[in-house]
Amino acid sequence: MLQLIGILNVTPDSFSDGGEFFDPDRAIEQAKKLFTDGASIVDVGAESTRPNAMPLTTDEEWKRLEPVLRILIPLYPNKISVDSYHPDNIKRAFDIGPIIVNDVTGMNNPDMVRVVSRLKPTIIISHLPGADIQKAHHEAPVSSIKQVRQDLLARAKLLEDNGLKRDQIILDPGIGFGKTMKLNKELLNFPKQVPQFKVMIGYSRKRFLGDNRMDLMPNLKAGKTAAANGAAYLRIHDVRGHRDLIK
Repeated sequence: MLQLIGILNVTPDSFSDGGEFFDPDRAIEQAKKLFTDGASIVDVGAESTRPNAMPLTTDEEWKRLEPVLRILIPLYPNKISVDSYHPDNIKRAFDIGPIIVNDVTGMNNPDMVRVVSRLKPTIIISHLPGADIQKAHHEAPVSSIKQVRQDLLARAKLLEDNGLKRDQIILDPGIGFGKTMKLNKELLNFPKQVPQFKVMIGYSRKRFLGDNRMDLMPNLKAGKTAAANGAAYLRIHDVRGHRDLIK
């Protein structure tokens, strides 16, 4: 059954809503609204992944995350996804309560693999070409859906070999991260490439949607395509606008 994942950026500089929910109280209220609007999960991130954004240190990220997660995780156990590639912050969040881990770097840090292998949370593995987010934006883009499939399956196998069960792994083809515009559109069909895994599609307000990418209609059209092709999760900003997809 299709589920919606609401995006909550506690950042001053995200491309879509930077600064809007940087205040912890506003962020907590927005999370509650996303759940009320129909989200099954809320994905909380503190570092912008837009091109040329400044990476955060582990402690800088935690300073933004902590006041929000200390309220939300106890209220919504196993329904808060922590968008972080810092293993220490995943451990800190898990000390508060059970979470979902969303690593946009695709678990390319061996320390992160060790952490999730020990804690055994549900994890979201994103496809990211290159060593880090900014390099993915600036290096030659990937153009082959076969490469995305091959890379993600290899990463999933590594995690299964380290003790995670397949139903704990969600694959994300990483739309907008080091891909050609043509491939970004093609990746809306990615769930058909890996029917043995649950897939999250994150297309919300990204450039491949066109000049009107902030409007609901191109986002809803992309969501319908992803859902028709077997997506288990849609990661989106406008949960209320997509609510009819889960009725």
